[in-house]
Amino acid sequence: MSGAMKGAGLLPDHHPTADFFICDIFDAAPKDDLGSMEHPMFSLATRPDRRILSYGHNGTRIEVIPSVKGLATIHDKDILIYCISQLMAALNEGRQIGRRLHLRAHDLLVATNRETSGDAYRRLREAFERLAGTRITTNIETGGHEVTTGFGLIESWQIVRKSRGGRMISVAVTLSDWLFRAVLSKSVLTLSRDYFRLRKPLERRIYELARKHCGRQAGWSVSVDTLLKKSGSASPRRVFRKMLRDMIEADHLPDYVMREEPGDLIRFAPRAGAVPETAPKRPPPLSAEVLEEARARRPGADVHALVAEWEGVWRATGAPRLHAPGRAFLGWLDKRRGQGSGGAG
Repeated sequence: MSGAMKGAGLLPDHHPTADFFICDIFDAAPKDDLGSMEHPMFSLATRPDRRILSYGHNGTRIEVIPSVKGLATIHDKDILIYCISQLMAALNEGRQIGRRLHLRAHDLLVATNRETSGDAYRRLREAFERLAGTRITTNIETGGHEVTTGFGLIESWQIVRKSRGGRMISVAVTLSDWLFRAVLSKSVLTLSRDYFRLRKPLERRIYELARKHCGRQAGWSVSVDTLLKKSGSASPRRVFRKMLRDMIEADHLPDYVMREEPGDLIRFAPRAGAVPETAPKRPPPLSAEVLEEARARRPGADVHALVAEWEGVWRATGAPRLHAPGRAFLGWLDKRRGQGSGGAG
């Protein structure tokens, strides 16, 4: 039987790139990763920003190095939020996911409240270039051992298909391992869809911080100095305070209200009816030695994916206190191999 005859009764293969995760969930809730919500990794500038950004807070150090195209901006981050949202929605549906995503440029623009003009597609391409070119170097505490790691915000991207006029139609993007691990461990928070309606970069950054630190609490108070530092703003202190006062007067921050308090403090409180989710609980971090032992016990396996699965089981079983998290993880790993599933230890 010929190939044509064999395929006569079959539908066409709409997604031949089987090694890609296909972004096709149109109502995915916007999700953001906790790491970049907590620490400033994106430029708030509206013009090409080629500064090297250095940030340190409570032992965490971050250096952000631009490419010749400049630093990735807070508006460029929309691409990452879209990708995270798609992956989390798929995880919640029980679908397989991966770091390599295949997305339609038009869907991304619509989901992030952008225009779909020719200029919008040009700006989207520039955003991909800045995301791929910006490099992050940061220290991470793991079981008492400080590990310094460097990575790009995305590993790579390519235009898979263009229109006759040269406009991108579909794009392939590979996320950084760092960002994908955040997805696997569900270290993300849901954003208001109105986030994409915020025009000013500082408004977006302040909303991220309020969302991360306020959560379900009655409120979060922070000094202007700390807020300036955590925002990543390059504005002088007096200009920054003026911008905060303008935001308080405008009062259009999604989910939260802002007010100025004595002592040079800014307080954030949830708006009535806004009940955002809390950050997911995390067990104590695992040491580098435990991860190496896990690799030895499960050669060829994705250890970070196994850790994320173990953390999910730990949360599902009530997040019990772990006196020896490494031993609990390795015990779960052995039990999983022998029985297929089990508790978190």
